[in-house]
Amino acid sequence: MSVHNGSIKIGISACLLGQPVRYNGGHKASELCRDVLSRYFDFVPICPEKAIGLSTPRQPIRLVSHPEGPRAVGTVDLSLDVSESLTNLGKQTAEELDDICGYILMQKSPSCGMERVKVYRDNGQPADPVGRGLFAAALMQARPDLPVEEDGRLNDPVLRENFITRVFVYAEWQKLVKAGMSRHGLIRFHERYKYLLMATARKQYKQLGQLVAQCGVVALSTVAAQYFSQLMAALKQPANRGTHTNVLQHLSGYLKHVLSSEDKQELQELIQQYRKGVVPLVSPLTLLKHHFRRHPDAYIARQAYLQPHPETLGLRNAL
Repeated sequence: MSVHNGSIKIGISACLLGQPVRYNGGHKASELCRDVLSRYFDFVPICPEKAIGLSTPRQPIRLVSHPEGPRAVGTVDLSLDVSESLTNLGKQTAEELDDICGYILMQKSPSCGMERVKVYRDNGQPADPVGRGLFAAALMQARPDLPVEEDGRLNDPVLRENFITRVFVYAEWQKLVKAGMSRHGLIRFHERYKYLLMATARKQYKQLGQLVAQCGVVALSTVAAQYFSQLMAALKQPANRGTHTNVLQHLSGYLKHVLSSEDKQELQELIQQYRKGVVPLVSPLTLLKHHFRRHPDAYIARQAYLQPHPETLGLRNAL
């Protein structure tokens, strides 16, 4: 059963949804994408190799070294060169799918791999896996602010939570832009993401605050564009137990005048247990949200940090 409202779209390599589009007629279905995330997002599946006209099954392609950058060529018929086709498709996809808020790519693919793709030397021997799929490279170059991740990296709970968080931030920004950007709207947006930024990039949070302050003297469109690019770059840095603990302490400060000594002690003990790795992040957060329900604070209620994505995803249970 779907639990999303159909408003957030994510591009995805079609094979990850179980579509039999790989060179051998198979797929690389991701249970996370197909069975879990598909309940929250509208996936837009694309197989770049099929989209440029290659058949299924087909001879595999691979990246080979070239002075002007790696080329994508056939492994059997070396005259097959689909480099320009994949690159052009990446650019076209970036332009046409202007309503997607993220992209999940198939790892190690010569078309879709985000990183660590093998690039072969002229003698046929693989070099260090430092390449990037040509479709992925063009897409990411055209949409540098778009949250992009590989299926394999999503198995890491920290990277998974970070990516999904960025998708929801991206989606909320698009709503703000669509509704009409205003100085007040930009300030409120920055306030809403104060603690999320503090948990990932405290230095950038301060810099972004200074940037927002300029929107009274610099063109709003200029400030907004710079702000969003810097925001998405800052959020790529995953938070850790230390930075989360810092934010939890800041949030607990809003309760110091309303909690009993016993409640304060319980909260502090739970925060320290999280810092030491005894309990997951969801434990102190649940207690904090409980106290804020009993003692509402309008400013804290607006903070995305407390619930940056649907609680039913359980992303913070493993952090």
